[in-house]
Amino acid sequence: MMSPFKNEPFTDFSTEENAGAMREALADVTSQLGREYPLVVNGEHITTGSLLVSTNPSNPEQVVGSVNLADQEIASRALEAAWTAFDSWKRLTADERAGYLFKAAAEMRRRKHEFSAWMVLEVGKSWAEADADTAEAIDFMEFYGREALRYAGPHGVTPSPLPGEENTFFYVPLGVGLVIPPWNFPLAITVGMMTAAVASGNCVLVKPSSESPIIAAKFVELMEAVGLPKGVINFVPGSSSKIGDFLVGHPKLRFISFTGSREVGLHINELAAKTAEGQIWIKRVVAEMGGKDTIVVDETANLDSAAEGIVAAAFGFSGQKCSACSRAVIVDSVYDEVLAKVVERTKGVTVGDPAVGGISTGPVASKSQYATVLDYIEIAKSEGRVVAGGAKAEEAGPGYYIQPTVVADVDPKARIAQEEIFGPVLAVIKAKDVDDALAIANNTEFGLTGALYSGDPARLERARTDFHVGNLYLNRKCTGALVDVHPFGGFNMSGTDSKAGGRDYLLLFLQGKSVAEKK
Repeated sequence: MMSPFKNEPFTDFSTEENAGAMREALADVTSQLGREYPLVVNGEHITTGSLLVSTNPSNPEQVVGSVNLADQEIASRALEAAWTAFDSWKRLTADERAGYLFKAAAEMRRRKHEFSAWMVLEVGKSWAEADADTAEAIDFMEFYGREALRYAGPHGVTPSPLPGEENTFFYVPLGVGLVIPPWNFPLAITVGMMTAAVASGNCVLVKPSSESPIIAAKFVELMEAVGLPKGVINFVPGSSSKIGDFLVGHPKLRFISFTGSREVGLHINELAAKTAEGQIWIKRVVAEMGGKDTIVVDETANLDSAAEGIVAAAFGFSGQKCSACSRAVIVDSVYDEVLAKVVERTKGVTVGDPAVGGISTGPVASKSQYATVLDYIEIAKSEGRVVAGGAKAEEAGPGYYIQPTVVADVDPKARIAQEEIFGPVLAVIKAKDVDDALAIANNTEFGLTGALYSGDPARLERARTDFHVGNLYLNRKCTGALVDVHPFGGFNMSGTDSKAGGRDYLLLFLQGKSVAEKK
C-alpha cells in the first residue's frame, strides 16, 4: 500500500547541525566547480566542443561549470532516440514508471543539501530558497508518481453500461515532447515538468535555461544513476535560434512543456500551431508565462501581517519569481501606514552572497537580468517616489546585487505597474476603496497570483470570484505554492492555467481512449 503524499519538510537552518551540513555541502560542491558536462542522447554522452559556460552571479568570475551544446543534427538524433525509447517505455506499467520517480526522490532527499548548494552557487538562491526548491522537486516526483498510479487505476471515468457490450475508458501517453524549463526554479520546475511527462509514459528532450544548465545536468545524472532506461530523458542544451525553434516546429514533436517569459511563450505557441509537412497531430502546448502579481490591503486588515507578506513576496529570491508581489495596492485610509511598515521591513532585508548563510536575498541571476532591473529602476524614478533602495547594492560584493526597491505613488497604468520586471522592485499604488483596489489588481494582461489582506469576510468572499488570478491567497503572501496544496498556474497571458502540482496536471500529457467490445 502506497503511503499518502506528504510535502517534504523544509530545513531549519537555525540549528547548528543543519547549518553545518549545508556548509559541508557547499564545500563539496565548490570542489566540483568548473567541470564540463556532456549532452545525453539515448544514454550516450556526447561532447561537441561548443560550450556554454555558467558562472556564479554572486561572483561572476567563478565558473560553476560548462555544458556542451547541441546542433540540429544532434537534436534530430535525440528526437529519434526518444521515439524509439517510447515504444517500450509506454508499455511499462504505471508501477514500474513511478518506481523510477520514487527512487530518484529518495536519492535527492538523501542528497538534499548538495542539490541546494548547486542552486546557491549557480543562480544565487539563499539557503532557505534553495532548500524550498529542492523540497518542491522531491514533492513533484513523489506526487506525480502517485498520480500516475491513480490514472492507471480506477479513476472515476467509467462509461455507462450498454447491454451486449463491454466498454472501457483509459488514458494513453502522447509520445515525445520538448521540455523548456526556466532558471528561477532550476531544480523544482525542471524536475516537475520532466517527471510529469515521463510518469505519464512519454519520453522527453530537455533544453535547460542557459542561466542554470548545470543544475539540470545534475538531475539528468541522478536519473541515470537510478537506472532510468536510455532515451526516456535526453539532455540537449542549445540556443533557441539553433535548436529551440527547430524542435518546436518539427513534425515529429508531439508536445511542448514551457515555463518562461510571455514573449517566448507566445512565440512557441505560434510556432507550434503551424502544421509542418508530415505532421499528423495538433501539437499540445503547456505554458506558464509569468505574472504581474498584486497584493491588496484594505483598512480592516492586520496591517503588520500585510506588510510582512508584501516584503516577503516582493523580495524573496530578489523578486525573481513569476508569483512575486510586484504591486501592492493599498486603500487610501491606511496607505501611509502600510507604506511606512513596508519601507521599514524592506530596509531590514540583508543583501549579500548567499553562500555564507544568514542572508535574506542574494543577487539577481545574470548580467542581463542585472541590466534590465537597473533600467526599470531608472524608469521607476520618473514614475513614482523611491522610498527604499533604488540602486546597486555594491557594498554586498562583486556580484549582481541590487537594493530591494520600493516605489510609492505609482499610477496603475505606469510601466512599472504593468510590465514584468522580475527583480526586487515593488510598485505601491493607492486605491480609493476596495472596489478600486480590485479593479487595479485586474488591470494587467497577466493573471497568475494575487492576495487580499482583509478582516471583512464579505470582501474575502467577493475576491474569490472577482480577483481574476489562477492562484488567489487570502490573508497570506502570494508566493510559496506547495505541491498538491496550491495547484499552480494562471489566467490570461500568464499561460495555459496548467496547474502544476495539481490533480489534473498529468492529463496534459495523456489522451483518453474509449474501447467498446461487442459480446
